[in-house]
Amino acid sequence: MKYLLDVNALVALGFGNHEFHARVASWLRAQHFPDLATCSITELGFVRVMAQAPAYGFTIAQARTLLLRLKEADVLRFTFLPDDHDVSHLPAWVRTPKQITDGHLVKLASANEAMLATLDARIPGAYLIPDT
Repeated sequence: MKYLLDVNALVALGFGNHEFHARVASWLRAQHFPDLATCSITELGFVRVMAQAPAYGFTIAQARTLLLRLKEADVLRFTFLPDDHDVSHLPAWVRTPKQITDGHLVKLASANEAMLATLDARIPGAYLIPDT
């Protein structure tokens, strides 16, 4: 199984002091380091969150470098999913503005034989990374 990590899961994986880092890392170890994926939305979201949140203290350049290093790590296998989905692919369950990106990512993952992996239990069709 290939998993498209949403922004929160990607940030938790990439930042060792994140409150959910151990949860994501433990899940990856238990899955014997499955194939992972990113896309433009998740990569740009990672950089934005890491550079914008004062708790992380990263510049844009530092956040970009961190993500590139994470994607090049020997133990993890990342692929990049090109995004050719327009608004017509948005699932019917999307009813609020906060669901738009989640819905888009679920459909993008599915179209690429992957599953959206998240820490958010409220996303229909996504895989909830378990709390061990």
